[in-house]
Amino acid sequence: MIAAILIVALDQFTKILAVEKLEGRAPIELFWTLQLNATRNKGASFSLGTEYTSLLAVVALVAAIGIIYLSKTATTSLEMALFGVVLGGVLGNVTDRIFRSSNGFLNGGVVDFIDFQWWPIFNVADMALVIGLPSLGIMMLKEGRESE
Repeated sequence: MIAAILIVALDQFTKILAVEKLEGRAPIELFWTLQLNATRNKGASFSLGTEYTSLLAVVALVAAIGIIYLSKTATTSLEMALFGVVLGGVLGNVTDRIFRSSNGFLNGGVVDFIDFQWWPIFNVADMALVIGLPSLGIMMLKEGRESE
C-alpha cells in the first residue's frame, strides 16, 4: 500500500499549500482555462449532498475498509498499486473531513484547488480516484474474462 501513502502525502501537501497560498485570495491563472483557486467542498462529487458531510465521511471510511479487504484479491503488483491509488484518494479526502472542520467531527470540507473553470474544482485525491477506479475496474474485468 505504498501507493496509498504516496497519494495521501502528495494530496495533503498540495492542500496545505493551497490553503496557505490561495485561500482568501484571487485565483492564480496558469494557462488556457487552468487556474489555482482554493475552495472547500462539504459535499460529494460536483458538490452534491453538502448537507450530508458527516455521512459522506462515514461512507468513505467504510469504503476504505472495503478497499483494503478487496485488495487481498490482487494478483499482480499493478493491481495492488491501483488498489493503493484508490485507497489513497479516499483517505486523502476523508482526512479533510476529519481534520479540516471547525464545525464538529467528520464535518470538514475537502480542499479543492485545481480549477479548469468549466469542470468542477478538484484535487490530487480526486485525480487518484478518477484514474484509479476505472483502471482497477477494467483490469479486474479483463482478468475475470481471461480466467473463463
